[in-house]
Amino acid sequence: MCSKLETAMQSLIEVFHSYSSKEGDKNKLNKGEMKNLLQEELSEFLTACKEPDVADSIMKELDENADGEVDFQEFVVLVVALTVACNCFLEAQGCKE
Repeated sequence: MCSKLETAMQSLIEVFHSYSSKEGDKNKLNKGEMKNLLQEELSEFLTACKEPDVADSIMKELDENADGEVDFQEFVVLVVALTVACNCFLEAQGCKE
């Protein structure tokens, strides 16, 4: 039986590859794939953001090597940053035990 952390890591890998495998390089997200991932997997985040071009901004920030695609390592940077932000928000709200 997998631990919660192992399950979370497996889910992260599976989500990335379920979007990256749709077009082109199966190990990278192009702009369209990234936008779909954000809209389908992080819709509440996008709604709360209220920035009309947030998906484009995220893509630009994540694409460290400026190749127009986001690899798994660049994608994980987004997930970690959002997770840290959510943890800070929950701590500030007193929601964390």
